[in-house]
Amino acid sequence: MHPIASTVSRPLDHRPRRSRRSHANGSSYLPQNEFPVFSQSGDVEIIIGLGSNSSFQNRYLLHSHTLSRFSGFFEASLRPEWNLSASEPSQLTHTGNAGDARSPTIRPPKLMWRYELDRGDTLDEVPMLVQKKATKPAPPSIFGAPPSLASVSNGRTKTNLLPQAAQSTANLFQAVTPFGAVDPDDDDMTDTLSFQDQDLMRDYDNMFRIFYNYTPNIDSISIADAYVQCKSLLHLADLYDALDVVGPRVDHHLLQFQWRLWKQVAKYPISYLRLGYMARSKLIFLEALIHVVGQWPAGERTLRASMPNSVLEIIEDKVSDLEEQVSRVESRLFRLTLYTKTGEPMTPSTSYLDWLAVSFFRQWLVMETTLPFQPPPPHDGRRHHHSHHDNAPPSIPPVQSLGRVYRILGAHRRSSSAYLSRDECKRFLKLTPELYSRENLRRFEKSVNELKTMACDLVQPLMDSDLELSMASGPSSAGAVSDRMIDDISYLTCTQVSNQDIPWSIED
Repeated sequence: MHPIASTVSRPLDHRPRRSRRSHANGSSYLPQNEFPVFSQSGDVEIIIGLGSNSSFQNRYLLHSHTLSRFSGFFEASLRPEWNLSASEPSQLTHTGNAGDARSPTIRPPKLMWRYELDRGDTLDEVPMLVQKKATKPAPPSIFGAPPSLASVSNGRTKTNLLPQAAQSTANLFQAVTPFGAVDPDDDDMTDTLSFQDQDLMRDYDNMFRIFYNYTPNIDSISIADAYVQCKSLLHLADLYDALDVVGPRVDHHLLQFQWRLWKQVAKYPISYLRLGYMARSKLIFLEALIHVVGQWPAGERTLRASMPNSVLEIIEDKVSDLEEQVSRVESRLFRLTLYTKTGEPMTPSTSYLDWLAVSFFRQWLVMETTLPFQPPPPHDGRRHHHSHHDNAPPSIPPVQSLGRVYRILGAHRRSSSAYLSRDECKRFLKLTPELYSRENLRRFEKSVNELKTMACDLVQPLMDSDLELSMASGPSSAGAVSDRMIDDISYLTCTQVSNQDIPWSIED
């Protein structure tokens, strides 16, 4: 006898189940809770309105704790005592079962913040976010979005499309398209919004994206366009005291250009020195620093007007070290000579032809390392006295102009005819007809080449380089392009740099 089953089976119901999703107004509406609109957890509403009468808007609903963590501006302004809506009366809510006669308890409302972009009264003013009184949004309906949402598209809201009375109700539902609300291909926007406003809207969007660990929308093809976008983004981040979080993302993006970046740094070292400093980019800053030191004092006025004293002190210290290194090499160059088999220096009495080669080499070195003589300015006819400066020797050229000479000396092994070639030796010997002969020309050229080889070895420390450009490689013979750029550089890039030369580590 079988036991009676303890459960009773029921026939399966094959009726179609009715969807619980409402289709009011023809489409379902589910409020999002993700960047850039955290409709459920966000407590800071930010409106970036640009164009005539702020006709184009990007709306963000973000978190106060995230903004305060990454921006000193928001950390200071998002304090309860500064909230313009904090004076509103508290909401009364009942607790307990229905019909309970207990008095209601006071529940403090969720503190909301609202910021709008203020362009200022004049064109010279910098646009800034200012706090406005937050409007209390209507609770979202389970039957769909408000009808006014039909006028909102892609996160860009034209205020003239919404009736004035409906705008306050629809504020909560104005959404921005995630991952880039600004669409530069939108003809309607580009025809109305200026390029400056488009860039500003992009910068704010990129800054907020970085706060939430999203990749910023920066050009990844053109290094020139990427530089401009990164520069404006860094200036905005500096305005909101957010360089600590924005700078590393800019650094990461630019370093992806690899050898193309180092080419740009070599062309515009002062610009990239400033960018590297703002982005706290060690590689970009040190690369630009080497170029700036080698070209000093070129760009000195610009740097003194735009860089802090800590950076200028590092540059001046590196220039001083480079001048000292060049001075040591230069003194040894002018002492170069040829020796006899017994180890004595060549003299006119021991070997007149070799002594001529030494004189020939030294005279070329003097002419190349001395600035051309500039005649003194004409004196006033009423003055007849002469200044003792009139007959002063030419001044010593700066390191920048000496770099070309030392690079010529250091290139002897690759190109023996870079200077004091065979033709120059021939013309020099012909000045003394009784000395000119094929044999004497051969001996004279051999002695000159011996001096050039010794000089090449002496200047090798000045040919060393810590540049990333000298080690760069990439597709389509990028390494060869980098080598040609190094050869085209006329200044010295032998400055030694290290982590001790990073100014923000000292400032922090």
